Amino acid sequence: MPTLPWTTPNTPPAHSTAFVMASRFEVRSPKDVPRFFLRSLAAWRQVRTAPGAYGASLIAQPFKAVFYTLSAWEDRDALYAYARTEPHRGIMTSLRSTMRTSTFTFWEVDTSGLPITWDDARRRLTDQARTDAAGGDRERQ
Repeated sequence: MPTLPWTTPNTPPAHSTAFVMASRFEVRSPKDVPRFFLRSLAAWRQVRTAPGAYGASLIAQPFKAVFYTLSAWEDRDALYAYARTEPHRGIMTSLRSTMRTSTFTFWEVDTSGLPITWDDARRRLTDQARTDAAGGDRERQ
């Protein structure tokens, strides 16, 4: 399982708040895995120089066709500015059709709590997926 370890592009100020995002992506087909992985590396390079990025990590599970991202930001605006900037913006658009499922979760932590652990992020993603599924069940009723 290739993991890109937590990297800190910008040192966060002490006793401040960080805006955290975790995501889980599952691609539709094994043939989509190499493309998704290569594109995710481009986004990884971008986050390492993104203004307001406090840290990021990536886990790739290519044989399961699953990818996880975890990042911490100065605030929501910094995260959204990164997402709207190339190459990330184009990556999101170009990979949309290859996605089977995707889950996102967001929360805030004191910067003293960085880096975020993958155990915490995965627990939150699992909880969010359950919430998303329950909402979908309600919409179908």
